[in-house]
Amino acid sequence: MLEDFEKGHVLKSTNTFILMIYEDVKKILKDYVGELEDFEKGHVLEPTNASILMVCANVKKDLKDYVEAFRDVDKVHVIQPNNAYILMIRENVKRILKDYVEALEDLDKAHVLEPNNAYILTFCKDVKNKLKDYVGALEELDKADVFELNNVFIFMFHGGVKSNLGDYVEALEDLEKAHVLEPNDASILKIHEYIKKNMEDYVGALEDLDNVNIFEPNDAFILLMQSTTNFKLKKYQIALEIIIFILQSIIIGYWKLENH
Repeated sequence: MLEDFEKGHVLKSTNTFILMIYEDVKKILKDYVGELEDFEKGHVLEPTNASILMVCANVKKDLKDYVEAFRDVDKVHVIQPNNAYILMIRENVKRILKDYVEALEDLDKAHVLEPNNAYILTFCKDVKNKLKDYVGALEELDKADVFELNNVFIFMFHGGVKSNLGDYVEALEDLEKAHVLEPNDASILKIHEYIKKNMEDYVGALEDLDNVNIFEPNDAFILLMQSTTNFKLKKYQIALEIIIFILQSIIIGYWKLENH
């Protein structure tokens, strides 16, 4: 298949369409370097083609070359300065590069273009969380909640931010709303447990961990948390039994690995 496209490329070396299909084949084969080479050829042929630049940026992200990925997205932004989607992609790369202040600037511009986009507001929350502006993060979530009523993720984010602010009671209320919407989501229970532990409600924390164990049985980290929580409750025998079970599981797993 790839050989056929190579023949087509020789015959039509300036055909961007062939280069783009050729790139798709390399993507399937996970030849990211080859994929990038083809799109860069396409960029030479069509330097103002925003689609080619965006794919170049995405491939460079796959290759973890975030600085070069940002340069490509920046070129697209010059071509399409009022595109909220491009601003969100550019913000994402800046966030990876830990440039949170500039990431927030891009999100603010995107929000002006799409004021009713709840995703932009939740991304603003993420960046403000990174900047430890928890009050600002909560304000963004309150705005998002207007457009996305009964959204489980927004309830979870609310709980996480309120927990950062030390408002554990309201954080639990938000997480309980999320739990009603998604009763089988272990991640909600984990945050719930974390907050209860901060409130020194170890009995409640243990109940959450027991429920997590139903959805993620024999997870070593959850078992370890169960052991430490039982220890806090002075249930030393149970705590010890869990630790022994974890060690046995590790030894058995290592033995199986060695004998295969």
